[in-house]
Amino acid sequence: QVQLVESGGGLVQAGGSLRLSCAASGRTFDGYAMAWFRQAPGKVREFVAGIWSGDSTIYADFVKGRFTISRDNAKNTVYLQMDSLKPEDTAVYYCAADRTLRRGPTSSYAYWGQGTQVAVSS
Repeated sequence: QVQLVESGGGLVQAGGSLRLSCAASGRTFDGYAMAWFRQAPGKVREFVAGIWSGDSTIYADFVKGRFTISRDNAKNTVYLQMDSLKPEDTAVYYCAADRTLRRGPTSSYAYWGQGTQVAVSS
């Protein structure tokens, strides 16, 4: 089992920044691919960014150049630095883990955190 706990969400104005954190426990962290998804009200959960244990990264097109995913294996933590935030980035952001890095579907990820709310005002 892998337990994931997100933090760092909040309310920010458009153009601002937030850094989300996801702390993992329970299994060897560096053997897992880590990803961030998000879900806005009334919408399906969508892939945002992912990072493999070797630091290879992939991003959704709508966050390229604005968001950066990184991981610190010594701290069992993955981060999502979000810059140039837009109102359409408002969503609950979820951390996910699995043995393979994929953009989806969500069912391909075995472990999920409880989510952290991000709200961007215009």
